[in-house]
Amino acid sequence: MRTRSQNVIGTLAAMAAVVSFAVPIAAQDGGRKPAVKAGWKPPRTPWGDPDLQGNFTNKYEQGTPMERPAQFEGRRVQDINGEELTGVLKKRQEDSDARAPFLAGDPTGRIRGNAAFGDRGNITQGHRAWMIVDPPDGKIPPATAEAQKRAADRAAARPGRASSFSNGPFNSLLDFSLYDRCITRGFPGSMLPAIYGDSYQIVQGPGYVGIRYEMIHETRVIPLDHHAHVGKSIGLDMGDARGHWDGETLVVETTNFRDRSAYRNANAETLRLVERFTRTAPATVEWAVTVDDTSTWVRPWTFSLPLTMNDAEPVLEYACHEGNYAVHNMLSATRAEDQAAAEAAKK
Repeated sequence: MRTRSQNVIGTLAAMAAVVSFAVPIAAQDGGRKPAVKAGWKPPRTPWGDPDLQGNFTNKYEQGTPMERPAQFEGRRVQDINGEELTGVLKKRQEDSDARAPFLAGDPTGRIRGNAAFGDRGNITQGHRAWMIVDPPDGKIPPATAEAQKRAADRAAARPGRASSFSNGPFNSLLDFSLYDRCITRGFPGSMLPAIYGDSYQIVQGPGYVGIRYEMIHETRVIPLDHHAHVGKSIGLDMGDARGHWDGETLVVETTNFRDRSAYRNANAETLRLVERFTRTAPATVEWAVTVDDTSTWVRPWTFSLPLTMNDAEPVLEYACHEGNYAVHNMLSATRAEDQAAAEAAKK
């Protein structure tokens, strides 16, 4: 059961007291920097680094598609704002409500607790119409021939791989995803909006930045000042992160992924993710990720979304293993079905 208890990452703690504020996305393609709120000066840590610390959520971005919807053909994400964006978010909310009609019976209009079943106010507080800012068409670039073959080979090697949201087959625990088994969502999956668990905590210390994720309760400790990556023979589900400051922006390069958890069927050996964290307002950090793997996509691509500081949304305990009865129960149910089918065949 999830509680309000929190853990602090070693000696990196020092939370910033903040208020909620959001700004729209600036024109940002590839490595271009987002605009900082006019007249506001980003704070600094006692040792002089830009201060990104705080409790964050991206739950307000639930329902935001990664790619540009067909209705916005020929337009850029920063062009969709004002009343038009409000209309987009309202329609997104209506579609969400239609998929969860039981929410209509809530007299308050908001059902709290298990965020998987929604906070009806979440989606209408979104900040953009889609996430990809580069390439300009807002689409993930085409996969290379090598990537298409790799996907086919992986599917053939793991024909039973399924999700707990599917109908199986469920012949062993290896037929479930790493997420179902409470192992990892990988990266950047662990920081993208999901149906629940959208809180994060950023803490800093001299020479390091730590990011704690509510989902699966994973933590990244990012050394700064151009430390070398670990050897190529070492692979990690969240990758090996190394960071440095570029003015007010924290730039983090992550490599050394594992094949089993590489993002979107990428090549774990060549995948390189470059993140940019820029505090653009008192309670907003713009998070942009460039996905670079020329063996998987014909060109690099970048998505971006805001992280909203909100001390009312701290990282909660993620007791996934303690309550993960789904794998056992679904395997037991499948074995019962197998036995029933075998007995029926004998008749």
